[in-house]
Parts: sequence; structure tokens; C-alpha cells
Amino acid sequence: MEQKRICGILMPISSLPSEEGIGTLGKDAFAFLDFLFETHQSIWQVLPLNPTNYGDSPYQSCSSNALNYYFIDLESLAEEKLLTKKEIKEADLKGDPRRVDYGKQFYHKIALLKKAFSRFPRTKEFHDFVERGEYADFALFMALKEKFGHRAWIEWDEPYKTYNEETVAAFEREEEEEILFWHFTQFIFLKQWHAVQNYAHARGIRIMGDIPLYLAYDSVEMWKYGNKVFRVDEHRTPAAVAGCPPDAFSDDGQLWGNPVYDWEGMKKDNFSWWNARIKDNLKLFDILRIDHFRGFDRYYAIPYGAKNARIGEWVDGPKEALFADKLDYNIVAEDLGVIDDGVRRLMKFVGYPGMKIMEFAFDGSPDNEHKPALCTENFVAYTGTHDNMPLRGYIDGLKDWERENFIRDLLSQGEKLGVKVYTSSSAAMTRSVIRLAYASRANTVLIPMWDLLTMGEEARINLPSTVSPANWSRRFTRRDFSNSVKKFLKTLAIRSKRVYNIDK
Repeated sequence: MEQKRICGILMPISSLPSEEGIGTLGKDAFAFLDFLFETHQSIWQVLPLNPTNYGDSPYQSCSSNALNYYFIDLESLAEEKLLTKKEIKEADLKGDPRRVDYGKQFYHKIALLKKAFSRFPRTKEFHDFVERGEYADFALFMALKEKFGHRAWIEWDEPYKTYNEETVAAFEREEEEEILFWHFTQFIFLKQWHAVQNYAHARGIRIMGDIPLYLAYDSVEMWKYGNKVFRVDEHRTPAAVAGCPPDAFSDDGQLWGNPVYDWEGMKKDNFSWWNARIKDNLKLFDILRIDHFRGFDRYYAIPYGAKNARIGEWVDGPKEALFADKLDYNIVAEDLGVIDDGVRRLMKFVGYPGMKIMEFAFDGSPDNEHKPALCTENFVAYTGTHDNMPLRGYIDGLKDWERENFIRDLLSQGEKLGVKVYTSSSAAMTRSVIRLAYASRANTVLIPMWDLLTMGEEARINLPSTVSPANWSRRFTRRDFSNSVKKFLKTLAIRSKRVYNIDK
């Protein structure tokens, strides 16, 4: 990333306003880019674009490279005469403007996309897209999921449960249209995505993507490639699963349950699968944030079948070997969690910007590395991430003595950075923390939309290690992008000298 003082907003696509029950790549995506342009923001950070799986998490996907068809804009398909406005209205996707109803998306949006596909002209461009086969694994896997009632591959009937070329070839002949439909979802997504991306670049805005470290067990990679990618036995039973050990925030740790990678096996072909994955993502995004970067140094492996993450071991990852030829890539490393000397060595080697989280900063400790006055240039400063409680909600939940520490630290940091801070309310303190982040030396500042709006606990995007309709479903309305919010953000960018856009 360029060594410039820049700023931007973290806003999941799913959270954009729309009439379709979920954020899409339609007019509200373009309107959000206009909002960023008007307020001198030069980065839009999104969450992973992969299709969601069990629990609706973009970090538990059935495919490492497929794209979330829920984000396809139906109004744009109506403009192409593939759907009618009446059909979209009758599908009743709208729902709660503050929450995504993933059930409606699953039952009604896919049906509308299939209707659009039935009217879609099979152009040479589409034929060539299918022939390239970039999404062939995903299309096959989803067609098989349809056949077996969307159950996990481990519950499919034989011989389909075990990948077999002869069985697959016969299925592809029988279900050609169903497989082509899933190719169509990727074709349309990319068409709409590139339009958004081009509009962003015309506004001098870059899009930062997010790549999960792990995949779901119920993924095409596990079904098709098994032990070529993961640490599994001949029955594809994981040797271990991923998570985090117990810490001050969790007595049981975090049990994510994702299968862990066979790094030793991958090393034999110079990590070709990971190389391709990173390069594919950098075709979609200008900057790539890699989630749980510490897992490339060492990862926490929990015995398969464990009920929590109390028992586990740290196992070596690929370390510098994976990144030796990627030092000039536009990558941000999510270097949070249990950080030790090995992670520090890896971060020094790659030179990627790390992350500082302001929500962690105001604890009374003068040496807390997340404090805005201690933040140095090669970092991205955030008020919080998608896994954090919204900053105002965090402040609301502080005990009296913790709140006193917070206020004392806030005032001290304001003095050090020459920023006027306000402590009359949790919302005022939230805005003060944002001002401090902007005033820090960090080259890049990214503020989650929910913190910019000083929203509380109700706006939380995700509570880690839980499955809930509240996770990954928060949405914003058009009224949230008010003139007062624009004025606050624009003033911040100007005063902190972060007005910078890439060449148009």
C-alpha cells in the first residue's frame, strides 16, 4: 500500500440499503461510492464475497473462490428484461430494513435468479466464461447440493459422497442446465461487480477485500480435494480443527471448527493452491486484507470432536515461505489475537501494514500498543472490526472503574495528539475516538459504518463462536447517510490531511 495518509469506511455489501432484503451491487452500491467520494474517503472495505454457508457467515464458505449470488441486483436484471418488476415485488424480499432475512434470500431469491436464467441468452461471452472453468467446481458442487436437498456433502448418497470422475461426468450430462445456472450466478455477479469497481476507480476509490484463512468443512475443496488441501484421513475426517485458545475474554476459547491445512503437503508444490487463491482475490480487489494472519506462522489446532477450545496445540504454518514472492502485494495483515515473536518476525519479513484497534486502547495501560498516540505509519487504524462490539456499545457496557480509565486515557490521548475530546456521553466519546484515530500517524484509517453512526449493541455485526440471526444481518438505511454524517466525515478527512484519491 502507498505510504499516504488516507481514510475509508468498512461497510459489508450485505449491509447496504436496498429494496431486496439484502445489500446488492445495484444503485445503493453506487450511491455509497458517491458518499465516500463526497466525504474524501478513498477506501471501501468489504467483508468476504464468498457465498455464505451454515450460520450465514462469509468466513464459513462452501467455496474458496465463488461469489455470493445473494448480492446480485435484481433491479438490474429487470433492466435487462430477464425479470419483471412485478416478479421481484411478488417475491417479497424486502423485509426488515435493518436485518437480512437469509431464509427469504434462500427460498425466493434463488428462484428469481433461476427465472432470470431461463430467459438469459446463451451468448458467446457466457459460453467462453463457462469453458474457462474458473467456477466449475462450485457449479458442480451446488448442483449436487440441490440434488441432495442442500445437505452437507458428508450426508450425500454414494457414490456421490466420494468424488469420482466417472460419476461426476454422468451427473454433468444429466444436470447440465442446473450446473449452467450456477455458472450464470457467477457470470452475472462479476458483470455487476466490475461495474461497481469501475465506478469506484472513476471516483478515485479503491476497494479492499477480505480473504478468510479457513474454509468450511462442507466445502467443494474438502469434497473434491480432501487431503490434497487439508489435514484429514482417508475418510476425510479432520485430524484437527481451527480455533483460538482460552483468554481473558473467553474461558473456553473459540472453537471455529474449520478443518486445518496440510501445510507440509502444500509446500511440495510451492503452495500453488494458496498462490492461486491470493492472486484470484487481487483480481477482484485493489487491496486484500488477510484474516487471522497469525495462523500462517503458527495455528491453534483443536482435536476433532472437542466441545470447546480448551485443549489444543500450536502447530507451525508455512511462515515466510508462502510470502517470499508476494512482498510487493497490496495486502493488509490482520495481526490480532495471540501475538508472539514468531508472528512479529513474519510481520517484519512481509512488511505488510498491520492493524490497531482503538476499542482495545483505553484501558489505563500507558504501553497499550493500540493507543492512537503510539500508532506508527505502517498500520491501519480501526475503531473496531466486524467481530467487535460497536464502540458505543462497548463504552455503554464498561463498569464504573473501567469507564473512569477510559475517560482518563481518552483525555490523555487527546492532549498528546492535539485533539479536543468530549466525554459527556458514550456517543460523544465514540466520536472522540474516531477523531483520535484520524489524528494518529497510521497511514490508513478505516471506520466501521456502525461506529461512524455511533450505534450501540443493536448494530453488532457478529458475536464470534455463536450462530444467531443477529450475526451478519445488520443493515443500514438511506437515512443513515445524512448531511450531518457527511459533514463530520468530510471535516475529519480535511483536518487530518487524509484527502487523497488514486489517479482517475
